[in-house]
Amino acid sequence: MEDQQPESPEQDEMYGTEPPVYFEPCQEAIATLYSFLDGELTPDRREQIQHHLDECGPCFEAFDFEAELKALIARKCRDEVPEALRRRVADALRAEDVRS
Repeated sequence: MEDQQPESPEQDEMYGTEPPVYFEPCQEAIATLYSFLDGELTPDRREQIQHHLDECGPCFEAFDFEAELKALIARKCRDEVPEALRRRVADALRAEDVRS
């Protein structure tokens, strides 16, 4: 489903410089984008969103951008945690479990 973006100067005057208006399926797709990327949706919901992305260019572009961004962050943000910090965190978690 296409959003309502001006395609010509005449349409620009008609719509102004407001952000694009997304229709309900687009709003749902964009709202669930991170859940979709993280694999947190039910199979049926994932299929619905995938169908929408296949049919809607603007939503697919948003999805594609976020997927690439997530992949880039995953590749670049791989610092190793110092062993001393790992032990301190593990000790703190164990101490919290004992208190609970």
